[in-house]
Amino acid sequence: MNSICVYCGSSDSIHPAYKQAGRQMGRVLAENGIRLIFGGGKTGIMGAVADGALEAGGEVIGVIVESMNTPALAHAGLTRLEVAPDMHTRKARMYALSDGYIALPGGFGTFDELFETITWGQIGVHQKPIGLLDTRGYFRPLWAAIEHAEREGFIFPEHRRMICLAETPQTLLDCMKNHRHPSEAVRRWMRQDS
Repeated sequence: MNSICVYCGSSDSIHPAYKQAGRQMGRVLAENGIRLIFGGGKTGIMGAVADGALEAGGEVIGVIVESMNTPALAHAGLTRLEVAPDMHTRKARMYALSDGYIALPGGFGTFDELFETITWGQIGVHQKPIGLLDTRGYFRPLWAAIEHAEREGFIFPEHRRMICLAETPQTLLDCMKNHRHPSEAVRRWMRQDS
């Protein structure tokens, strides 16, 4: 993996441990020679991830929508900042630039990006690894819901297993480096295999 897209929250009204984890995630990406692709903001975990990568000498590419490209929201110190006309174009560009995806804690936008990425993997649009950094157990309720959906027959076990869940950035990266896309499950899901 040469580049990883990080989805995360931009709120500043959060526990300090979340920003600390974001900064650590950015630093670990840079130390592993992995380019950070992210939403281009300077607030919340989003800004912390970029700061951590930049402080460690990493390359950081932000992709932001025009309406958010303001001094109050946009990160000014990036390797490169791209401005997209709308959210759909922004997500498509972040997707195209990335070899893998990581979600850190966040709200509706983070969940939207995460689940779209998982769904694309499920139907075979991409074969890239996906990870969740489980700071303060943030993703445990979501993980329980995913496991419940699997038990109820809505999710194949192979599709759940294509998502890495870890509490530390390096452990998460190690899991993602060992990713094997469930191609057989994709064929079954798409009814290409009986």
